[in-house]
Parts: sequence; C-alpha cells; structure tokens
Amino acid sequence: MLAQVRRTLIEKAEKVEEIKGLLRVYRTLGIASLHKVRAPQLQEIKRNLEGVAYLKVFKNTLVEKALREIRNEPEPSIEKLKEYMQGSNVYIFTNYNPFKLALLLEKSKVRVPAKAGDIATEDIIVPAGNTGLPPGPIISQLNAVGIPTRIESGSVWVSRDTVVARKGEVINESLAAALSKLGIKPIELGLSLKAVYDDGVVISESDLKLDFESYKKSIGEAYAQALNLAINSAYLTSETTVILLQKAEFEARNLALNTGVFLPEVLPELIRRAYMEALALEAKVREKTA
Repeated sequence: MLAQVRRTLIEKAEKVEEIKGLLRVYRTLGIASLHKVRAPQLQEIKRNLEGVAYLKVFKNTLVEKALREIRNEPEPSIEKLKEYMQGSNVYIFTNYNPFKLALLLEKSKVRVPAKAGDIATEDIIVPAGNTGLPPGPIISQLNAVGIPTRIESGSVWVSRDTVVARKGEVINESLAAALSKLGIKPIELGLSLKAVYDDGVVISESDLKLDFESYKKSIGEAYAQALNLAINSAYLTSETTVILLQKAEFEARNLALNTGVFLPEVLPELIRRAYMEALALEAKVREKTA
C-alpha cells in the first residue's frame, strides 16, 4: 500500500515537471473542454495543429501546481485561470497568437449526426422541400417529432421550414433518428478554448471570439468617413487626389458655363445653350407678332 502511494506521488511529481518543462518552452497555455469531444476527432485536431501547438490531457490540479511552482510566487491571474480549470480538459501549449489559435480550433470543428442525449448547439431547422425518401414509415417518424409532410411525385416532402429543437435543448432518440434519416448533421463537435493564459494574462472565451463581419463593417464605415472628410477638406492623399482633381474639373467647368467664359472645353456647350435660347426667343417673337 505504501509503495503504491509512493509510486503515485512520484508519477505526479514527474507530471508536474513535464508540465513545467512545457510552460518554459511555450509562452501560451490554452484550456479546452473535452466534453462531447470524441477520441478520433481529438487525434485529428492534434495532427492538424502539429507544429503550431502541443495538446495533452493533464489533471487540472497538476497544471495548477506546475503554474504556481514555475511562477515561484502567488499570482492573481492563476487564481482567475483556476475558474476555467473545471471538468475534463485538454491543455494546449503554443507560442501561436491566441486569437489565431481560437480561429484554427473553430475551423477544425465538424458536424456530425445527433445521438440521443446530445444538446443542440444551435437551433435545428428542417428545411422545406423534397426529402428524396419514398412514402412509408418515415412519414409517421417525421410527424411524431413535429415535422409536417406531404407526398408529391412519389417522394415525401417537408411542407415548411420547421424548428425541431432550440439551442440548448436535449435531442431525444426519436428526433435523432428522424434527423439521421434526413441526412441532417446538427451537432458541431470540436475544441473550444475556455480560456488562454498568455504570458501571465488570462483571456476568456468570449474575448477570444472575433466578430470579423462586424470589424470589417466598422473599418469600412471608418474608411468612408475618413475619405469623405479628406475630400471635403481638400486633403491630398493617394486615395483622394484623383477624386479631388475630378471634382475641381467639374466645378471649374460648371463655373465657366455659368459665367459664359469662352474656353475650348465649354465652347460647344455655350454655343448649344445660345442656340436653344435663340430658338426660344424666336418662338416668343413669332407668338407676339402672330
């Protein structure tokens, strides 16, 4: 018994030293939950991140101990990180930018068929249209989970877009079977960073998620406003020079036309105006003398 305890203590000490070694090599430590992550997929993610990050499952207490020992002093950020070190986790050691790492993990996620007991990761919508399935037991299967159907051209059709489960709801066996028949893979599996410990700074999952569409829109709006300001203040830049020259040419031409200045660029237009005015004057004279 005593030998077993000693062996366990030695193994733990070796694990702590291993983690400390990794923390010396890699600047950033990521924590990702293993909940609902299947072993083959974890191996695939490890292969995809080879050369970018090192992934390994450690006990949370051992990682915490290694962090405290390598820092050699109490640190508030470790206490904050401890909040995310709950449950079964895989630890990600990397020198990669944490935000790029979060994007890589998002891209590595895959969609799989639902199993009974799975939690919907988003609203599950069965779209209207031809299922490609012949009439039979499938009709009662679909109707049993609230999917309206009709038969058309020898196939079962879904009559309208139907929400069969809301985000966060548990998928039961009947719904899982129906979705599988329809070829719908509603469950997204993969690693999501719960938090990152980057050179002493803790970055939470919500802060790691970047809304690129929103950023692109904001940058586009800022660019349009800056361009408008530069044009209105006649500030020359590579983006405004051509526009300002075109604007100046238009305003100069307009001024020349309105003041009747005889320039080669506006002379044809001035002659056309004079001709039209002469025709209008002739018409009025004829009207009065008639």
